Amino acid sequence: MDFSYSEEQQMLIKLIHDLGEREKFKDLAREIDKTCQFPFQLIKKFAELGLLGMTLSIEHGGGGQPLLNAIIAIEELAKYSPMIAAPVFESNVGPIKAIDILGSEEQKKKLIPGVCNGEYSVSVCMTEPEVGSDLTALRTNALENGDSYVLNGRKAFITGGGHATHYLVYTRFDNIKGYRGIGSLIVEKGMEGFSFGKQEVYMGLHGMPSCDLFFDNVRVPKENVVLKPGEFNRLMTTFHIERCGNAGMCLGIAGGALAEAKKYAMEREAFGRPICEFQAIQFMTVDMAMKLDAARLLVYRAATNAGGGLPSIYEASLAKAYANEMVVDVTNTAMQIFGGYGYSTEFPVERMYRDAKAWGVAGGTIQMLKIGIAGMLYGRRFDQRK
Repeated sequence: MDFSYSEEQQMLIKLIHDLGEREKFKDLAREIDKTCQFPFQLIKKFAELGLLGMTLSIEHGGGGQPLLNAIIAIEELAKYSPMIAAPVFESNVGPIKAIDILGSEEQKKKLIPGVCNGEYSVSVCMTEPEVGSDLTALRTNALENGDSYVLNGRKAFITGGGHATHYLVYTRFDNIKGYRGIGSLIVEKGMEGFSFGKQEVYMGLHGMPSCDLFFDNVRVPKENVVLKPGEFNRLMTTFHIERCGNAGMCLGIAGGALAEAKKYAMEREAFGRPICEFQAIQFMTVDMAMKLDAARLLVYRAATNAGGGLPSIYEASLAKAYANEMVVDVTNTAMQIFGGYGYSTEFPVERMYRDAKAWGVAGGTIQMLKIGIAGMLYGRRFDQRK
């Protein structure tokens, strides 16, 4: 079992560090948070550096790299800001990866090259106004009509909403009840009857495009179907790749907070000496480092064991649940080390704390993940409908 970075991964980390210095990512992170403007200018730069589509299939223009490499890239970029890491996240562990694994040859040829060069982006569309954790209760419905499906319904809190070019929509087909009726199809921006709600403003993740989607008799060609009804389990297994990416974002935010807290503790003086010399600060810093490293081991294990395929549901769930809790603890402790300055928008840790809170909701709540983990530990399913 090798816990060291490969030469390729060391070069990847250096590439991102050099890019961050050259492009002044720390200043950019502050600007994004203030203006709520997504850094679209980075997409082409990331494409030129080969950071988009690193994990996608080589035969369709992707990098063919292991999942762990993408997680490392996401982590390093998220140390500055999850908004800066977002294009790498979406193009490697987002819904395009599900299409790469489950989609038709035509869908892959159409979408993957465009994602890798920064022309296209794909958003996943699951949540509805009254449906979150229980995806088998989806109300969005696609009715077969000749060579197309007619899609009606609404999605809520969709990351990339309004800005992505393509949307992987989880929907019910032909009013078939329960999970057997759930499948997915690709809806393209600009299709007649497809519209967007107002952009959401959140506590954190300022600048992330997000809004409701409305489908009013949207005619979607049958060739846009990724998975037909009855293949719900296959859809969800690919979602655990995205959960590894979610956990990678947590590693980055926590790593950034730890670095800022260490730097501040060495510079800030109290009673005539740097506060890092006080045992209380030392214990807090060590606790942050222990939690971060424990989370990193869980996340890297899930990503490494996935290889080029799918991560273990158990390993991905453990990694995400722990990383989601860890990042809130670590950023909170960083704020405490900063004292009053930690609560000021002039310093980055308050932004990191706000950004940290999002990941335990996105991609499946911590509580729902723990219910699933409990089922795997006990070898039985705990039905939440009863």
